[in-house]
Amino acid sequence: MAKKLVIKVTAGADAPERCSQAFTVAAVAVASGVEVSLWLTGESAWFALPGKAAEFELPHAAPLPDLLDSLLAGGRVTLCTQCAARREITEKDTLEGVRIAGAQVFVSESLADDTQALVY
Repeated sequence: MAKKLVIKVTAGADAPERCSQAFTVAAVAVASGVEVSLWLTGESAWFALPGKAAEFELPHAAPLPDLLDSLLAGGRVTLCTQCAARREITEKDTLEGVRIAGAQVFVSESLADDTQALVY
């Protein structure tokens, strides 16, 4: 089993089941002791902002704010540089603990030894 997990979530409210799956898998991995790096890209970029996760609803799914809180506490959450720029989001706008980084960092993390990358 991989010791590290990198998850890129490209979906937000536009594809709620895919979005929820990514956050759920990431949170379960953190709870299982796996080192997790969650990347917010595309429409999921909005969840880097305070209060946005609370607006997300999906029946029979864990609340997105709870999943995000667990990831911020036990993993790493990164907002894609280009996705942030397209939405005019800066680091001062984001939740505490969210970093902004680009493709080079994503590739580096994804190709590290003992790492599994997933894209939702």
